[in-house]
Amino acid sequence: MELYDLTVYQLSDLIKSKKLGVAELTKAIIDRIKKIDGNIGSYITVLEEDAIKQSEKIQEKINKGTAKSPLAGIPMALADNICTKGIKTSCASKMLENFTPPYSATVYDKLLSEDTVLMGKLNTGEFSMGDTTGNSYYKPYKNPWNTYRVAGDSNGGGAAAVAAGLAGFALASDMDGSIRRPASFCGVLALKPTYGLVSRYGLIASAPSLEQIGSVTKDVTDCALVLNAIQGYDKRDSTSVNKGYTDYTRALVNDIKGMSIGIPKEYITGEVDPEVKKAVLNSVKILTSLGAECEEFSLPVAEYAASVYYIISSAEASSNLARYDGIKYGYRAKEYKDLLDLYKKSRSEGFGKEVKKRIVLGTFVLSSEYYDKYYKKALKMRTLIIEAFIKAFDKYDVIIAPTVPTTAYKSERKTKEPFNKDYMYTVPANIAGLPGMSIPCGVDKDGLPIGLHLVAKPFGESTLLKLAYTFEQNTNFHKNRARI
Repeated sequence: MELYDLTVYQLSDLIKSKKLGVAELTKAIIDRIKKIDGNIGSYITVLEEDAIKQSEKIQEKINKGTAKSPLAGIPMALADNICTKGIKTSCASKMLENFTPPYSATVYDKLLSEDTVLMGKLNTGEFSMGDTTGNSYYKPYKNPWNTYRVAGDSNGGGAAAVAAGLAGFALASDMDGSIRRPASFCGVLALKPTYGLVSRYGLIASAPSLEQIGSVTKDVTDCALVLNAIQGYDKRDSTSVNKGYTDYTRALVNDIKGMSIGIPKEYITGEVDPEVKKAVLNSVKILTSLGAECEEFSLPVAEYAASVYYIISSAEASSNLARYDGIKYGYRAKEYKDLLDLYKKSRSEGFGKEVKKRIVLGTFVLSSEYYDKYYKKALKMRTLIIEAFIKAFDKYDVIIAPTVPTTAYKSERKTKEPFNKDYMYTVPANIAGLPGMSIPCGVDKDGLPIGLHLVAKPFGESTLLKLAYTFEQNTNFHKNRARI
C-alpha cells in the first residue's frame, strides 16, 4: 500500500519506529495534493511551507521522546469554517474571503497539542450550507471514486480528501449529516459526536443548535484516536458538557453479543435504492450472525425530520448571518448610495444563492405573522422527534439505517424537492443531539460505496464504536480505497 492509503495508527507505528519521518510523510501528502486535488477540489488553502516547518519541529520532539501522542506527525485538515489563528478562514464564502481569525478553535488547539500537522483548510458549502457539489464560492468538490459523481453535500471536501489520501483525517462540522453523507458517498467513516461532547468554540456555525464538529477517518480505530484527542469540556463553549475523559479505544472490542439493534421500517422502504437496501439488510444479517439482536420497528416521526431541520436551520441562519453587513468585517460593496444601500449590496454580493435563499426563508418563518405557523410548530415537532428517539433507546442500544438512500450520483442530477429527502436518514441525530456514525457496508454495481448509519443514545459513542469495530473486524469494506 502507498503511504496515503495507510490509516492513522499504521502511520503512527511507522513514525514511532523511525521507519518513516514526519517531514517525509508531509511532503508525500503535499505531492499527492498537487498531483490530484486539481481534479477533486477538496482544499481551499494548502499550507505547504507551514506544514513542512511544523513536521520538522515535530520530528525533533519525537527524536527527543517528548511527542508521545498516537497522532504525532499525522497530516490532518480542517474545514474552512473552523477558526485557525493567522490562517485564512473563509467559510467558502465571498463574504469572508479575506478573513483571518485572531484566535483558534478549541479543536485545533487540541490537535496542535497532539503534534498533528495541519495540511490546509478544506472546501465546504458556503457557511456549511450546500448542495451535493458543495455550493462553495471557490469551486465544486468531486468524488475521488468517480469525479463525475458528487462527493456529498456541505462538508464533502473532508470526505473527498480522506478518501483520496490527501489527509490522514479531517475535522468538519455536521449540521444535517453533512460529514456522514459525504462519508457514505466516498467510502470512509464519519462520526458526529453527541452535542456538547466536543467543543464548538471557534466553529463559525450557521445553525448553532444543530451543528457539531465531527471527524472523517479511514476506519474505526482512527475515529477513536481522534475522538480521544478532541473530546472534553470547554468553559468557552456554553453548550459544552462536562462528562470527564473517556478512552474510546477501550470500546474497540470484537464482541456485540446481546446488543439490541433497531431498524426503522421507514428507513428501508420507499425511496431507498435496491442495491443500498440489499447492502443494509446484508449488514443486518452479519450483525445478527455476530450475536446482535436485530428487529424492525416503526419510527413515524422520521419523515418530518427534514422539514423540521429546514425551518429551524434557516431561522437560525437568518439570525446568525445578520452580523455580516459590510461594516465591521466581511465583504463590503465598493459602490453604494447610502448606509441602507451598503447593507443591501454587501449582503447581495457577498452571499451566494443558497445562503440568501435560507436567509429569506428564515426571516419569513420568524416573522410575526408566520412564527406560530412554521417556526413554533417546527420546535414542537423537534421535541416529538427527541421523545421518539428517547423511547426507542429504552429498547435498543443502536438504531441503524442507510446513511443515504442512494450511492453517489452524477453532479448534474437535480432534485424536484425544495430540499433533499436524503436528509431524513441523518438529520434526526442533529435535531436530537445524538451521536451518529456512517461506516462503509458495501458497493453498488458501479463500484461506488454504500454507507451504514448508526445512531446511539446521548454520549453513546462507545457503543457506536464497539458495533462499528466488530462489523469492521468481520468485513473488508473499510479496506476499499478510491483510485484516482
